[in-house]
Parts: sequence; C-alpha cells; structure tokens
Amino acid sequence: MPDSMAEYLRADMDCEGLLECFHGLTDLDRDCFTVVVDHDDALTVDEIAEEVDRERSTVYRSLQRLLQAGFVQKEQVNYEQGGYYHVFRPTDPDVVADEMQRMLNDWYAKMGQLIGEFRTKYEPSDQPTAAVEG
Repeated sequence: MPDSMAEYLRADMDCEGLLECFHGLTDLDRDCFTVVVDHDDALTVDEIAEEVDRERSTVYRSLQRLLQAGFVQKEQVNYEQGGYYHVFRPTDPDVVADEMQRMLNDWYAKMGQLIGEFRTKYEPSDQPTAAVEG
C-alpha cells in the first residue's frame, strides 16, 4: 500500500483497488467480494469459505467488513420448520459507486480546506521586517 498521495497517483490501480483505498479492506476481503459477485445466487458463509479456502470464522469477519463498507448485503432465509441462516449478495454497483463518489467529494473538500489553511499559515508577510537595533 502506498504511503503518500504522490505514490498513489504514480501506482497502477485497478477498480478493485478502491476496496483497499477507500475502506482499508484486505486481500481476503477482496477475494470474498469477488466470490460473492461472481455467483448469480446469494451465498452462505460456508459456501464462500469453501471458495476462498479459509476458515468459516475468518470469512465471517471479512464479510462483516464488507457489510460495514456497504459492498455486500446480508439476508435472512427462514427454514419452514423453524430456524434461519444468512446469505450474502453484492450491493448494487451504482449504490457502491455513488457512496465512493460521495466519500471522494468529502475528501476533496477537506483537502481543499487544509490547503487553504496551509496557504494562510505559511504565506509570506507583506510587511518588511524591522531592523534589529543593537
């Protein structure tokens, strides 16, 4: 992961890199997201864990991060005889893209404010400095 904005701008980035850039998601999070997106049907934690070859609990934590970031949705499926289980499906890409655009706009506004503060703080004084008499 690049350490500076200049490094980010020089780095080759693909659209999946936005998962890391915007939300700090991991490679496993990206793998889980890819599995969910690549299937037509909603998947259980166990099905996703099998696809990424990781423990169920590890995949569940990854899915929680994806849920929190808004990349996947969790739905409850009820058994006829009682009980339920959860399945995961991708969030509509337009919804995700709109949220990332909002975050980018907020970030841009904040950076503009900080640049303005920088200008004010380090702007050269228009008044000449007084000579020190000794």
